[in-house]
Parts: sequence; C-alpha cells; structure tokens
Amino acid sequence: MQSAPLTPPAVPSRRWRDRALLAGLLALVAFGLIGLAAATGWRETWGQIARLTALEVIALLLLSSANYLLRGLRWHIFAQRLGLPSGLAANLRHFLGGFAMSVTPGRVGELVRMRWIRRETGWAVERSAPLVLMDRAYDLLAMALLLGLAVSLAAGGIAGALPVVVLAFGAGVVVTRPRLLAAALTLTYRASGRFRRGFARARAAARSLARFSHPPTMAAALAAGLVGWGAEGYAFHLLLGWMGADIGLWKALAIFLFASLAGGLTGAPGGLGGAEAAMVALLAAGGVPMEVALAATAVIRVTTLWFAIAIGLAVFPLAERISLRGRR
Repeated sequence: MQSAPLTPPAVPSRRWRDRALLAGLLALVAFGLIGLAAATGWRETWGQIARLTALEVIALLLLSSANYLLRGLRWHIFAQRLGLPSGLAANLRHFLGGFAMSVTPGRVGELVRMRWIRRETGWAVERSAPLVLMDRAYDLLAMALLLGLAVSLAAGGIAGALPVVVLAFGAGVVVTRPRLLAAALTLTYRASGRFRRGFARARAAARSLARFSHPPTMAAALAAGLVGWGAEGYAFHLLLGWMGADIGLWKALAIFLFASLAGGLTGAPGGLGGAEAAMVALLAAGGVPMEVALAATAVIRVTTLWFAIAIGLAVFPLAERISLRGRR
C-alpha cells in the first residue's frame, strides 16, 4: 500500500513562481560577476582561472568531498542515535542525494530526504525531522566557532562579523538544547496565535532532541563540522595562494565562512547572490585585486556549492528508485 505524499503537490502558479525566483537569482549572480569582470577586464579574470592546473582543481574538489563525507557520517550518527532503521549506505544516499535540491526555494532538499526516509522506513515526518534540525544546528555551531576563531586570529578582522557569529552560534545552541527550543516554539506560538497543529508537531520534534544530548555524539558531531567546514575554508586559502593573493589562512577562512553564513541569512536558496557579493567585497577590501577576487569567488563556489549539487544530481535518481521500492 502506498503511503500518502509528504506534502501536497505544488499548484502550477507556485511551481512557476519558485522557478522564476531561482532563475532570477542565478541571472543576478551571473550578471553581477560578468559585469564586474567586464569592468576589470575579461582577460585578467579569465587569466587567473586559467592559471589553475587540473591537479589544483582536483585538490579543491577533494577538500570539498571531505566536508560532504564528514557531514554525511554525522547524519548517519544522528540517524543511529534517533533509532532510524537504516544503515550507513542508505543514510549517506539520503544525505548526498538531498544536495540536488540545494538551490531550490524553501530547502526542498530536506523534504526530499524525509520523503525517502518515510518511503523506506515508514517513519512519519515528525520522527525524522530531528535529523534535519540537528544537521543544521551543528553546521551553524561549527561555522560560528570557526568564524569566531578565524576573526580573532586574522589580521585586520572583518567588520560586521560579530553579529553573524552571535546569530549563528545562538541559533545552534537553541536547537541543540531541547528545553530552550521547546520554550522558543511556545513563545512564538503564543505571539502569533496561528498554526497550532504545526507548532504542536514542532514541539514534539523538539522533545525528541533530548536523545542527542549524549556527550560522545555531540563531540563527534561538532568535530565533523569543524573539520569539514575547515577543509573548505582551507581550500579557499589554497586557491588564493595559487592565484598569487595569499592573504593568510585565518583571513581566508574568515572571509569564506562569513560569506557563507551571510549568504544563508539572506534567505536566498544556497545563499545565491549574498555569498558571492560578500566574498568579492571582503576580498577587495582586503587588498586583493578585483580580477583575482572575482576569479577566486567563481571557482570556490563552483567547487563547493555547485560541486555538491552535481553530487546530488548523480545520487538523486538512485535514491529515488530505491525509495520507491521501499514503499511497495
């Protein structure tokens, strides 16, 4: 017997609106980078990218792969702690396949992961939702801690980094503390007075987070995030050095993490637009020539965000096919 769909199908107007939003964001990012490149000279910008060797590009992709693998293992640890009846291969398949939806409005990738889990295990959304909450929370915690450390050690620091660190760290702490999260949800519901059923489900999910308050699990989850995001920040540092703009490890790490978090705070899918703008601006403010700033931003986004999407697109058909077997 087939289970009910996770969410009702989007009406055509909503689907077209989401597609138009995504297309508009991509167009704005592309036009922005192209316009800046044209203003500084196409040859100079392209020349910086052309300087990279195949081995250097592979090194960048390997460092990004380390991030995704570590975070995938963290997802597996959370799934095991939650009691989800799925093995390592299935959990990695769900996690990586969800990357295919990284730049869709509304974080559809998370819904896709929960749909696969529901089909294969019969678990309702309320039972698997803590996986998503913990995954996001530990990303925020790791990135906030790394950003705070990098800003404190980087020469010159980054203006405006403190509020971003506080917001990311505070959100991560609230989500990883079940009582704080339940209290926050209760206060939000009382303030709005709407969506009673949705808030009730959210509070039920929050209460289930208590099983993650296990010191070894928390330590492993935080370590995976620190090493994983640190690997991508180190890739950015290497890239700048290869392009002749070595600004130091901590400064490069701070710019990469700040841009990633700032892009996420804009609410745009995948941080599109905001992350690129912040990265170019911070590099230029740090004395990096504009042609190098543009080239480095384009390359690091391709080898991180768009590489993740490519992995997701490769895994997605397999995950979908296997999940459909499980619902029969």
